[in-house]
Order: sequence, then C-alpha cells, then structure tokens
Amino acid sequence: MSFTGTPRPRPRWHHAQTELDDFAIISYRVDAGALARHLPHGFAPMKITFADGPGALVSAVAFRDRDFHFRFLPPASISCGQINYRAYVTAHGRPGVWFFGTSLDHPVVAIPQHVWGMPWRRDRISIEADWAGDPARWSLEAGPAHCEATESPEPPTRLDGFDGESDWLERLTHPTQGWYARRDGRVGVYSIWHRSCGPATSPPPRRGSPSSNASA
Repeated sequence: MSFTGTPRPRPRWHHAQTELDDFAIISYRVDAGALARHLPHGFAPMKITFADGPGALVSAVAFRDRDFHFRFLPPASISCGQINYRAYVTAHGRPGVWFFGTSLDHPVVAIPQHVWGMPWRRDRISIEADWAGDPARWSLEAGPAHCEATESPEPPTRLDGFDGESDWLERLTHPTQGWYARRDGRVGVYSIWHRSCGPATSPPPRRGSPSSNASA
C-alpha cells in the first residue's frame, strides 16, 4: 500500500477517541449540481471526472466504536455502532467532508447534540463482519436500512475517477477536516484522524439503493 496516512493533529481537551472495528465506507456517485443545492454558501462538491463524465461522491461510513470516550470525561468503555453520512467537498478552496448527520447507538449521543449542536441522533445499529472468511463478509442493519458486502476476489487495478490507490485512499478514507450544520444554523467544524489501514474492496453491495463502490 503506497498511502501511509496523514499527520496526527495535536490532542485538544474536547477531542473524542475510539477504536474503529468493522469499518466500512459505502460510496455513492451523485450529480454535483444536485449535491451543491444541499451545501451552504462557500462550499462546493469535490468534482471527480469519471470515464463517462463529471460527478461527485457521498458516503455512508459505518463502524463499531470500541472504548469510545471524550477526553474531558473520565475514561469509560462505550462500545456501539455508528454511521456517518458525508459528502466530499471543498470549503473556500480547502478539501474536506460535509457531514449531513451521524447515527449512534448509545445515549452518549446527547453530548454532541447539545454541547456542540451537532446533527447526531440515536439509532439501533448492528454491524457484523467476518474478515477471516474467504471471501470476507460485512453486514449492517440500521432501522429499515440493510447492507451486505462481500470482498472482491481481486483488488481493483484502478478506481474510476482517481489517479491510483494513493489518491482514492487519501480522498475517500482520510479527509481530515469536516463541517456540519449546527442546530443554531451556523456552520460547525471539526477534525478527523485515524491510522491508515489496508483496504478490502467489494463490488456494489446488496442494499436498497445504487452504490458505486464499497471499501473496508
């Protein structure tokens, strides 16, 4: 793997830390103009040139939190499912992701809701994976939503719209800046960081709507 990750930001008092288990990104190709209508002033879709024309991407990022905790609270072992819904954007020329919302399967969801006005909500989430299987398998249940993914026999030689593995790994799996609509109408900002990891790829998973690719 040619991509080695991004620099880790300096820890701050309000940061949260968690281990990410059974992590998967389900990405959807969308019309850039349609996506732009859902973004605030100064934000624009990160346009990607696919083989058949330009477009943009949104993703559902699902994983199981293990030992989730906020740095300003006493250590507590919180383990639960989480799904982040995001679009890949630029804000005043800076790349990052716009968070439409987050689902968390734990009462601690009230902290980001009320302290930072973040668009988080409580949902029942079940994520299961068998990474040792041949092929590896991953599945998600979240309310009426259901998704199943099976590892591809061979990794893709290229991913349409990207200049090689390092490009799509950095843009899809390692955006470091995020923005969201606060409950008071203002734009909130936060940073994201995690270690790089070797991806497993899947053809379009079984789900209720079309998807362009999945990686885990």
